[in-house]
Amino acid sequence: MHRWVDAAHKLLARGEAAVLVTIARVEGSAPREAGTHLLVTREHVWETIGGGHLEWRAMDVARQLLRRYAQQGARHVERFALGPSLGQCCGGAVTLAFEVLTLADLAWVSALHKRLAAGEASLRSVAFGAPGDDAAASQQQGGPVVLTALDANEPLAHPHTLTRDADDAACSFWQGSDGWFWLSERLAPSDFHIVLFGAGHVGQAIVQVLATLPCRVTWADERHETFPETVPANTVVESTDTPEAVVTEAPPGAYFLVMTHNHALDQRLCEAIFKRDDFAYFGLIGSMTKRRQFEHRLRDRGVPPERFEQMICPIGVAGITGKAPATIAIAVAAQLLRVREQQMRPNTPAPSHDTGVTL
Repeated sequence: MHRWVDAAHKLLARGEAAVLVTIARVEGSAPREAGTHLLVTREHVWETIGGGHLEWRAMDVARQLLRRYAQQGARHVERFALGPSLGQCCGGAVTLAFEVLTLADLAWVSALHKRLAAGEASLRSVAFGAPGDDAAASQQQGGPVVLTALDANEPLAHPHTLTRDADDAACSFWQGSDGWFWLSERLAPSDFHIVLFGAGHVGQAIVQVLATLPCRVTWADERHETFPETVPANTVVESTDTPEAVVTEAPPGAYFLVMTHNHALDQRLCEAIFKRDDFAYFGLIGSMTKRRQFEHRLRDRGVPPERFEQMICPIGVAGITGKAPATIAIAVAAQLLRVREQQMRPNTPAPSHDTGVTL
């Protein structure tokens, strides 16, 4: 999540300018939501605002700005209708905010990079001239980027009294009484925390899929030698003789996946998870036979039977029955995303219970 921050930090630290493109406002249907970023240099890009002709045009505008303002920096706002002129048929429109980042921006980028690494949230506020205004003038009059420490659960707000034209949970873009446009966005570490037990073939396949998603992964196993030499940037390895302690230390709202090499260990982990009442998801790999055996044993160990509905076993979205590790990984990742979407939008209907992939 926020991979552009890491990339921008490295680029600016070695004196290379870049352009940060932010979707500031969305009207109607669009390929990505407000607060999505694209980082552009003369030869490379990081992240995406949806691909297609919109992204090509954004890259073109960014590189034009980079050619003109790579030394002094600049800001620019432009609205794009997602219709025939762009070769797209979404039918909506997006407003893009362009910021040429130079060495002068290294201080706030470094501060943001440090806060995110420490698990802290920030509110980033920046002013722009009206759409179509000269980019250099916008940079000169708009002032510095303001970075404010923010509680990760605090709603988006801004100290100025402004008339909001649009509002989003992570990003707001509006015009002030002085005519200037303001972009404010909350940047926080992902609270999508997955705790995966088991470094076998399926566990390794799941970690590779999760590497592409905006989540954090704690990957635990007793067998140090089973972990690969390198793991994705969003993954932390816990090679431990006491994996139950990893359950205890997991944050509230964690997503637990149990798939170790040992059924006895799986059972101990299930008992530890059921001692908590604050997890978002609990999946156990296995067949319906394994589920029934575990329910019987867990009941004997004091787990109330009514809680068994919280244990997803078999795991994975319904309709995918293949047992290859990559197939299971995709089915499980899809289920995690669906649960995540439901919890982020509590007023939407809950999905039907999955039968999952049996092993």
